[in-house]
Amino acid sequence: MTANASGSAVLESAAAKNLNLAVIGAGPVGLALALHAARALPGARISVFDARPADKDVSGDPRTLALSLGSVQMLQRVGAWNDAAAQRILEVHVSQQPPSLPAILGGLVPEPEVRIRAIDEAVPMLGAVLSYGAIVAPLQKAWFEAVAQAPQRLFTRFGSPVKALKPVAGGVEVDAGIAEIFDLAVVAEGGVFSDQVRKSVTHDYRQTAWVGTVTLADPKPGVAFERFTRHGPAALLPLKDGKAGLVWCVNSDDDPVDPLSDEQRLVVLNTLFHPEVGAIAAVSPLKRFALGLNAERTLTQGRTVRIGNAAQTLHPVAGQGLNLGLRDAFELVRALSKSADVDAVLRRLEWTRGPDRWAMIAATDFLARSFTWHLPGAGAARGLGMVALQALKPVKSALARQMMFGSR
Repeated sequence: MTANASGSAVLESAAAKNLNLAVIGAGPVGLALALHAARALPGARISVFDARPADKDVSGDPRTLALSLGSVQMLQRVGAWNDAAAQRILEVHVSQQPPSLPAILGGLVPEPEVRIRAIDEAVPMLGAVLSYGAIVAPLQKAWFEAVAQAPQRLFTRFGSPVKALKPVAGGVEVDAGIAEIFDLAVVAEGGVFSDQVRKSVTHDYRQTAWVGTVTLADPKPGVAFERFTRHGPAALLPLKDGKAGLVWCVNSDDDPVDPLSDEQRLVVLNTLFHPEVGAIAAVSPLKRFALGLNAERTLTQGRTVRIGNAAQTLHPVAGQGLNLGLRDAFELVRALSKSADVDAVLRRLEWTRGPDRWAMIAATDFLARSFTWHLPGAGAARGLGMVALQALKPVKSALARQMMFGSR
C-alpha cells in the first residue's frame, strides 16, 4: 500500500511538472494566477498572453478598485502588494436616503444604517482601495522578475492577442498568430458589460454607473460609504489625500446625471450621501459604464477555464467582482497543486467554486434588481432589513466574513 501510494505521488508530481498552462489576459486576475501557479507548480510551463505590448506603462490607470481582505492577502502571498499606494478600509457605512423608515413609521425605528468595522471583526482591515494601475503594475513587475529567473518555463507573450481557442484531444489549441497546444487554457480577459458577448446568464439592469473621484472637505480616513437612493446605489471609496472614488448608479432610461454640468453634479452629490460624509468640495469629470449581469453557468468547457470577468460580470453594488475573480484563480491553482489529473480538477472546480460564485451572483443581482422595483414599500422593506442587520451582530459578522473571504 505504501509503495503504491508513494509511486502514485511520484507520478502525479512528474505529471504536474509537465503541465503546459496558457493564461489569457494580463489583468489583475490573470497575472495573480500566473504568479501563484509559478510558485505552487514549480515545474509547470506557463505562458501569459495579452494584447498590450510589454513596454506599455499600466501604472497610471486611475480606475478605482476595492479589494477585500482576502484579496489583499492573496496579493501579499505572490509578492505583489503595493501597501504604500493602498488606503485601508477600516469601516463600511451603509445607509438609505430619506424618505425612510422614521418618516414612514413615525420615528418608531432608527434611520436605516449598517456599520461594519474591522475592529469588531478582529482584523487589521476589511480591505483596501487602490487604483487599477497600482494593482496591475506590481503584479506585472513581479511576473517579469519571475520570467527572468525561470526563462525555460515561464513565458511572456504580450503584444500577442489570442484570436481563437480550439479544443483538441487532451488539451486546447491557442491561436495567437501561431497555433500552439496547451494542456489547459485559463481565460482571464474580462472587459466591461457593454463590450462583452452575452453569456448563458445575462440581464441588462438598464442602469449606468458614473465613476470618478471627489475631494472631501472633511475626509474620514478608512471609511467607505454606500448610500441606497431611489435611483440606485452610490458609493464613496476612501483614497489618499482626502479624495474618494465615486461610483454613482442611476437609471439609464431616465438618467438624472447625464444632462448636468460638473458644478451641478457637485451640488446634487452634496444632497445624496449621509451627513457623516460631510461636504464634497470638488468632483472630477465622470465616465459612464452600462451595468448588467453576464455570467457563464459553468467555469469550464473542455480544457478551457474562464475566471474573473470572463466568467461573471457583476453589478458593482457590493464591489465583489475582482475579489471573486481572484478567488477563482487561487482555488484553481490550489486544486492543480494537489492533483495531476487536470480533467478531475476541472470537474471538482465546478463544485468547489459553485457556492461562492452563485451566492455572490444571486446577492448582487437581487440588490441591483431591487432598485428597479416600483412596488409600494420596497424601500421601507430594504430599510427594515438594514435595521435588523445592524441589530443582529452575529448575522452582520457573518456577512462581513463573506465579503472579506467569500464562502469557505
